[in-house]
Amino acid sequence: MSDTPSSNKTDGMSRRAMMASSAAFGAALFAPKGLLAQSFPTAEVNTTGLAVTDDTVTIGILHSVTGTMAISETGSVQAEKLAIKQINEMGGILGRQIEVIQEDGASDWPTFAEKARKLLVADKVASVMGCWTSASRKAVLPVFEQHNGFLYYPTFYEGLEQSPNVIYTGQEATQQIIAGLDWVKETKGANSFYLLGSDYIWPRTSNKIARKHIEDFLGGEVVGEDYYPLGHTQFNSVINKIRLRKPDVIYAIVVGGSNVAFYKQLKAAGIDMTAEDPILLTISVTEDEILGIGGENMEGAYACMKYFQSLDNPNNVDFVKAFKEMWGEDIVIGDVTQAAYLGPWLWKAAVEKAGSFDVDKVREAQIGVELENAPEGYVKVHENHHLWSKTRVGRAKADGQYDVVFETAELVEPNPFPEGYQ
Repeated sequence: MSDTPSSNKTDGMSRRAMMASSAAFGAALFAPKGLLAQSFPTAEVNTTGLAVTDDTVTIGILHSVTGTMAISETGSVQAEKLAIKQINEMGGILGRQIEVIQEDGASDWPTFAEKARKLLVADKVASVMGCWTSASRKAVLPVFEQHNGFLYYPTFYEGLEQSPNVIYTGQEATQQIIAGLDWVKETKGANSFYLLGSDYIWPRTSNKIARKHIEDFLGGEVVGEDYYPLGHTQFNSVINKIRLRKPDVIYAIVVGGSNVAFYKQLKAAGIDMTAEDPILLTISVTEDEILGIGGENMEGAYACMKYFQSLDNPNNVDFVKAFKEMWGEDIVIGDVTQAAYLGPWLWKAAVEKAGSFDVDKVREAQIGVELENAPEGYVKVHENHHLWSKTRVGRAKADGQYDVVFETAELVEPNPFPEGYQ
């Protein structure tokens, strides 16, 4: 992963030259480990009592590997561990190998807060890669702000947030929700929408933004809106309502294991997404979820995201190869998984730019950091702690992959507080 952290010099070599590009994904250029560590004494790079020694730095991983969200979050853990492995093979960060303490949020928001507190207070980790749902992020946010921790959050989300203690590596609403609705209006002539979601903050807030855009900006109509608890498995009643109201688009933000039941029941009810009557547009089903749903149950649906495993560029080809080599040939990679992979690389770049693991210094250094060889393509950290990125629409195939049918010509600037949507 190429970065542009700094032009400062260390022992006659630029730090960037000493930290090899990961375009070769683990084919290492090992910096002289002892020499580099000596150039960054622990007393100077760790002035706030973080878990940093002369040889190691400890970070946290906090995702659900049990419960209804495990279907979505396991890929994030895998991606973060791949990035950390690659960084360590390249010599680590400031001469130090990254060690990991992993905690399970267990698909339970109070557990996320409890585990976040442990990582920051007891373990004193230098940063945390974690969370998936907005509910889990909202649960840990006061903990990170109270204890000045630094969280890299990988999931596309509703926006309307900007914390000094979070870097948001997924897209916010204007990059995903609005772009997707504009696309389906312009290319499919869609005018009527049925909004559906899991019952927590992200789907509800996202659909509030979607409704506002549909009614006030697209001149369309919302003909129905329903929510169901996480883990819900009985969708036949809402499918019947959808069939009666005949929307042009089912706009689905169903999350976690509920996706399996919803899409299987949708197909069983005779709704053929390949016929686009109605069109199904989701912002929550990545390749990770399709693995559980079954490609035959998703074929023909559209998803609006910034990354699909099928992206045809050399960076992504190398990333997919490395991911499969580590986790198995049958593994798939979704949008959030790729965004999670960016977290350790963004943190590495900021630490090297700052020449310190101290959170305040890393936070300041993070702004403007670029990853030139990200699997999704070039990204850059905005001053609002979100990423400039492209938006894409993919159409699901029976094999569980997406064909990319639309891509924005330019990077979309993140705008977590869009005027007229709050």
